[in-house]
Amino acid sequence: MKILLVTDAWHPQINGVVRTLDQTVSKLRLQGHDVEVIAPSDGYFTLPLPTYPDIRLAPFAYKDVKRRMMAFGPEAIHIATEGPLGQMAKFLCHKWAMPFTTSYHTKFPEYIKARIPLIPMSWSYRFVRGFHNAGGRTMVTTPSMVTFLQTRGFTRLAPWARGVDTVLFNPDKKNAPDDVYAGLERPIWINVGRVAVEKNLKSFLSIALPGTKVIVGDGPQLAELKRRYPDVVFTGAKFGTELARHFADADVFVFPSKTDTFGLVIIEAMASGLPVAAYPVSGPIDIIPGSKAGVMKDNLQSACLEALKLDPKDAIKHAEKYSWDAVTDVFFQLLTPQYKPRKSWRRVRRMTRIAASPYHVFKKSYRTLIRSLRGNR
Repeated sequence: MKILLVTDAWHPQINGVVRTLDQTVSKLRLQGHDVEVIAPSDGYFTLPLPTYPDIRLAPFAYKDVKRRMMAFGPEAIHIATEGPLGQMAKFLCHKWAMPFTTSYHTKFPEYIKARIPLIPMSWSYRFVRGFHNAGGRTMVTTPSMVTFLQTRGFTRLAPWARGVDTVLFNPDKKNAPDDVYAGLERPIWINVGRVAVEKNLKSFLSIALPGTKVIVGDGPQLAELKRRYPDVVFTGAKFGTELARHFADADVFVFPSKTDTFGLVIIEAMASGLPVAAYPVSGPIDIIPGSKAGVMKDNLQSACLEALKLDPKDAIKHAEKYSWDAVTDVFFQLLTPQYKPRKSWRRVRRMTRIAASPYHVFKKSYRTLIRSLRGNR
């Protein structure tokens, strides 16, 4: 199948959304599908996201997005984000009556509220609800998120979980060849991800725990937290094997976020042999219960101390249930929603293929040349 993915979140950004989309695209291509990705890093002029300059958006790419969609002639379209590229693709899908799906990765209204408190969440929810309800299906991370969004007026929802790369994230990385935390007092309490206000890191860093707290990642709140918590170790962003070693050599993974819809890092930590301490919110409540691999409590300090007593083998066993092959199969099954667009997409696809064909381009140029010659007579 020819599959088009339009996303405002892509490399060089580093987050769970990008890792999820990247793994999904890779698996789809291995299965023989032709996947085209439209992203800000495709040479477009970009602007920094307000309050988060590391994320670049492409607000002036409409003509090229239109050209690429016509030239590719996709059989399925997935719009992964609500940013400028996602809005352009949604507009064109409506214009051409193309069926499309979307995915809901982050509690965007809560994210906005954490950064700009003056904006009511009801406004933000109206915006994202209108965006996602316009498509044929919205893929969300967990069953609890389906229930959560249904109460806020979202329709045509379907759960699409996340996977873990067990080749990269596994307990074999522990002390291989040495301990990355050598010289630090044990136990090691680690968090991995964006260092940003919506991740609620202050709730983790402000509680009293024995040993050493470590933050792995980068983001707009890094400088502030470094000043405020001088006893915390901030490693900066880590990648690949180095990141996997920072997981495996720690003792407990602490996940204080209340805005994530899943928390890919939770299962990456489990695959590395780390028990998880978290709040009982969407994401953790879909992964941890019954796993013996983590503890959820409103008292995060208590959850951390209890998680320290858990057997790492149970965390590893639980993470094995999340394979990217299975996750990609679910994505593919959900990719062609059964709903009626306003016109026949088959007819529109035929028209766009003709419009993008070399014959059509030559014919149009020939007609222009003839008109010009006649005008000069």
